[in-house]
Amino acid sequence: MKKFEVPNIYRSSLISNIKNKRKQEDKLKKDFTPTLLDFGTVQIFLARHFGFCYGVENAIEIAFKTIEENKGKRIFLLSEMIHNPQVNANLQSMGVQFLQDTYGKQLISFDELNKNDVVIIPAFGTTLEIEKILNEKGITTAKYNTTCPFVEKVWNRSEQIAEKGYSIVIHGKHKHEETRATFSHTSSHTASVIVNDMKETIELAKYITGKKDSSQFYEEFKGRYSEGFNVINDFQRIGVVNQTTQLATDTQAISDYLKKTMIEYYHLTSENIDSRFADTKDTLCYATNDNQTAVTGMLEINADLAIVIGGYNSSNTSHLVELCEAKLPTYFIDQADKIINKKEIVNCNWKTKEISTVNNFLPSKEKVKILITSGASCPDAIVETVIKKLVSFYPSQINFESISESFA
Repeated sequence: MKKFEVPNIYRSSLISNIKNKRKQEDKLKKDFTPTLLDFGTVQIFLARHFGFCYGVENAIEIAFKTIEENKGKRIFLLSEMIHNPQVNANLQSMGVQFLQDTYGKQLISFDELNKNDVVIIPAFGTTLEIEKILNEKGITTAKYNTTCPFVEKVWNRSEQIAEKGYSIVIHGKHKHEETRATFSHTSSHTASVIVNDMKETIELAKYITGKKDSSQFYEEFKGRYSEGFNVINDFQRIGVVNQTTQLATDTQAISDYLKKTMIEYYHLTSENIDSRFADTKDTLCYATNDNQTAVTGMLEINADLAIVIGGYNSSNTSHLVELCEAKLPTYFIDQADKIINKKEIVNCNWKTKEISTVNNFLPSKEKVKILITSGASCPDAIVETVIKKLVSFYPSQINFESISESFA
């Protein structure tokens, strides 16, 4: 896999050593057990896979090269480069301006742009409508497009099944940048609709089978279906794709449910299922899958708590919190300073995004076991600072440098 030039401020020698060693020992990625950092009085278990993915490193490399190559020019980002506050703050400190917020609210009007400006498309991609606006202004989008290749893979697969007459059901959060972009691309080829979860999928299935009046669909799924969507015609052949940062198990469950719905309603067999339902399993992102599977492996440890690190508006990170929270006390932070001291931590609720201070988050016991992972847009350097902060609360005969060297 390609190596990217990512600024050293995001790197960690400890994490790099660990990842390199695990990669050498497990080249086929079949071992999802966590890595133990044993400091004696505190044990840190790092997930097998975490942190920057291919798409994020690609986006960061392009963004920093763009800044270096365009000194003196105005440089804009359509929205956040990735869902990480430190990376976005660094880009802004270098003069990059954001045109929209993460939900598509305009911060700087497109009318203020001219053909000499540079506009970077973030890793989530963008809509065809925005691309058209930029191109009409003479702003080249292709050169500074950091769209994740795995997001583009979803778009390409959607186009392929659209050409065969399937409508598209997108599993995603309809306000998320990536879902908005995917919806724009799919709906340019075929009828498309967005579902967020299984609850919505079950209701959608009732329109497929005619159990709910078709007129209700347009209100229930308002803002989440393509222009001219016809409930009677457009649900006869469907395929499911996803926002790549969703829980893979959720996407699979949604796909399986709709597949079962089509089989039962149209009396299909395994031989002719593709006449009504397209196989789209290959649209799942490898990094999202690996990180989630690694968390599952990490949760087999009988630990005291878990800490998940990443941007609060990061979808893939929130799902890692969701997985951990189902089994043990879990804290969602974006950087080390959210750990105030040995007793207090500032936690983000992954569902509501409410921030609150939790007391006595570390147990009073002789040896504490802590699980740690991070989202795909979280720099390894931040993970290292979190580990150092936690270790500093405990007396240990094993220093941080010795642990790092043991993985070199």
